[in-house]
Amino acid sequence: MKILVPFDGGKAKVYWNGRIISIQPRIRLTRSYDQRSHNYLGYILLIEGSIGGEERTFTVGIGKEAQAKNQFQTGDVVGGRSGPVEDTRTEVAEYYKTSELRLIEKRLELPTSHPPWLGTPPALEIYRQRGHRRLAARTYETKCGACIWGCRMPVEMIIDQWKPRKKKYRIETFCYGPQSCRFYKAGATRKVPGRKGMVWEEPDWVDEDAVSHRGMDE
Repeated sequence: MKILVPFDGGKAKVYWNGRIISIQPRIRLTRSYDQRSHNYLGYILLIEGSIGGEERTFTVGIGKEAQAKNQFQTGDVVGGRSGPVEDTRTEVAEYYKTSELRLIEKRLELPTSHPPWLGTPPALEIYRQRGHRRLAARTYETKCGACIWGCRMPVEMIIDQWKPRKKKYRIETFCYGPQSCRFYKAGATRKVPGRKGMVWEEPDWVDEDAVSHRGMDE
């Protein structure tokens, strides 16, 4: 594919284009011991194409309005202009603040009816309503990286609520898909550090409660 401009190695936005090989929700998770909250930012595009003067695979964050307008799905060829992420602790994308986003070629195939589920991802409000279960990182990497129901979340952990500047960061993987998915594996429970060396282990019932309103195949 044609490289639009060379990458200057700085913080300026760069042009890119390529084929979407995965599109998933872009959600940030904040943990404070046994409490958690989500920030629904948009979507992550995993692109196979050209950026920074080279052909490679890269990730781009886009806003929910951009996705609502373009209805991107796996297989579409797209292009745009994005800047490198400034704080990699709070983003799983390499590039964000995307502008000049455009659809170059639309995929014509129908979405799959089995895992991994492809097609056009739903609105962020649907993800919020569905709720998620923890997903083993290895399972995500080998089975769920292209699925619209998979999600890699940057996690910001507030260690001491009385000293909110004291934080730690990590990545966690989750599944918003049907509970009947044959690929699903929960993996180990998540442990959250707290003040004075305390650790809270998130129990299984948290996941069970989050998806209890859905049937096995929903």
